[in-house]
Amino acid sequence: MNLLNDIERLVSCESPSTDLAAVARSAEVTAEVGAALLGSEPERIVVDGRTHLRWRLGSGPRKVLLLGHHDTVWPIGTLERIPFSVQDGVLRGPGCFDMKTGVAMIFHAVAALGSPDGVTVLVTGDEEIGSPSSRGLIETEAVEHAAVLVCEGSADGGALKTERKGTSMYEVTLHGRASHAGLEPERGVNATIEAAHQILAVTQLADDVTGTTVVPTVLSSGTTTNTVPAQGKFMVDVRVRNLAEQLRVDDDMKTLRPVLDGAKVEVDGGPNRPPMELSASSALFELASGLLPGITQAAVGGASDGNFTAGAGVPTLDGLGAVGGGAHAEHEHVLVSELVPRTQLLAALVRELT
Repeated sequence: MNLLNDIERLVSCESPSTDLAAVARSAEVTAEVGAALLGSEPERIVVDGRTHLRWRLGSGPRKVLLLGHHDTVWPIGTLERIPFSVQDGVLRGPGCFDMKTGVAMIFHAVAALGSPDGVTVLVTGDEEIGSPSSRGLIETEAVEHAAVLVCEGSADGGALKTERKGTSMYEVTLHGRASHAGLEPERGVNATIEAAHQILAVTQLADDVTGTTVVPTVLSSGTTTNTVPAQGKFMVDVRVRNLAEQLRVDDDMKTLRPVLDGAKVEVDGGPNRPPMELSASSALFELASGLLPGITQAAVGGASDGNFTAGAGVPTLDGLGAVGGGAHAEHEHVLVSELVPRTQLLAALVRELT
């Protein structure tokens, strides 16, 4: 199967987001695979050293944007430990599910349509680190189109992703005052204790009813075991289902106040991706379910570049790529039996929308 061969080519070129040279190499391999199927070279758009690829097919008004990314979370050398393989109907390899199989599916689906007019394919190189250099490109491109199809891997059981939580990221810095922990601890202002107060305050911003999660993650404080810490720092991951919740949490994070006398609290960061709400995907899911009866939908906590396009007001359907699982995990895999039917679904959606 040519599709399997192309997936192998993409997976076999490692592309951790933080390695600019690796991303550039991956972009060239992706460009070669795409050009062979689409019949034209892509535009290579380099922003802050990161390579993004764009094919604009046909000369008519833009109708459908097919969106994917060729970067992964896996460091160079992972391929030696987890090589590309297909065994008992399961495909494995770093980045196979998230989302190099989806990129190959885009190329094959569009190629199956001959010469579709008004179709744009955009494959970016920094999605796994929050799309810092491609967000503007994605949003600008999306608003020229009537619909966006995102070929990230499916949800459990092959469900399409019709809702994605929005994300916000914060760095909270606690400023205290150092002193000797044994001789005169009372003269210090303990940044570790202030961090504990603030972490407990931050966790109270979560809301089980609305599905809002507020999770303190990485924590550091202090310099030596016998010194009252003068500074501490922790990170916060926020996930929300709607914009109102994202703004509420942002306001509350920005108004954190110190508990200890003499301490200071500094909050940096904010919303990274807006939520992809059900209203953005409902019409496209209805179309997809008519083309593949029985297909299901799911709301997920993870974000993608589809959050940006939905946030820009463009109808967006996500999870149209590989069926499998294990994104970012050792058991990342793709079900080979689903490759052809899901690629056919993608092609049918593009045909209907153009």
